[in-house]
Amino acid sequence: MEKKGIPGNRGAEHFGFTVPNLKEAVDFFENIIGADVLYEIGPFASDDNWMEEHLNVHPRTLVPKAAIVKCGNGSNFEIFEFKAPDQEQKTPKNSDWGGRHIAFYVDDIFEAVKYLKENGIEVQGEPTTMTEGPSAGESWVYFLSPWGMQFELVSYNDGKAYEENTSLRSFKPLK
Repeated sequence: MEKKGIPGNRGAEHFGFTVPNLKEAVDFFENIIGADVLYEIGPFASDDNWMEEHLNVHPRTLVPKAAIVKCGNGSNFEIFEFKAPDQEQKTPKNSDWGGRHIAFYVDDIFEAVKYLKENGIEVQGEPTTMTEGPSAGESWVYFLSPWGMQFELVSYNDGKAYEENTSLRSFKPLK
């Protein structure tokens, strides 16, 4: 059977998102998350419609700077600071269209939660451990960045229940 999809697709190379203050976000990713900054780019602006045609933003949008960061063996993050005349300055909730969160795999979720709290990061509740369904064996908890974006910690050291029925894996943590 022929596999459908984009020819040559090997997976998510990066996730891009916008923050109100790039310096604050880079500091959070480096010093709280433990990511490495690969490089920074910018500024970018255009006097024509390039920004609108290529990025689907207002034509007079300015990107003062962006940073590409890497955390562990997951995808890269392309973090933007945009300035635009029609910019919405509100972080979407997970339930909003365009809402999102990023999950980090950790070996010990309770140790990770303790670390976040010790560093003044708002953790939303306590870790939940799934006991039924395909995610049984997974523990997770959400937390907020200083600018209000949702993140998640995930751990499943003994795997998830769905793995009993397939050789496919959602993520393979490397040591």
